[in-house]
Amino acid sequence: MQHIILFNSTQEIPKNVLGGELQSCCFAPKTGFYRDGFCKTGEEDHGTHVVCAIMTEEFLAFTKSQGNDLSTPIPQWSFPGLKPGDKWCLCVMRWVQAQKVGKAPKVVLEATHEKALAYTSLAILKEHTYQE
Repeated sequence: MQHIILFNSTQEIPKNVLGGELQSCCFAPKTGFYRDGFCKTGEEDHGTHVVCAIMTEEFLAFTKSQGNDLSTPIPQWSFPGLKPGDKWCLCVMRWVQAQKVGKAPKVVLEATHEKALAYTSLAILKEHTYQE
């Protein structure tokens, strides 16, 4: 199902790593730095949460071992906790770190913001493309 988001004429339409319009990553759980379902970023997003990834047990264990527990719910932040199969907008540097040790989850290229290309190459992202 495609989700269409309208932007006002003064807003730049975000692009994905393939050069097209950024597609939604996930609405359940609602992801993105702005919790709007998109891996958009801005000046206040110091973690650059631009990689739309499909969670795996291996990645969730890895990120927890690095001090970022994405599995445990945090109700006061409306964070449900993630489980394998969930889509989530990851911090690009965490994804790169996981990729370097062979634990990177698959990515949805159409929903991964072009800003990711400042940290990794399209070729590497394509090696980790999620196929439905």
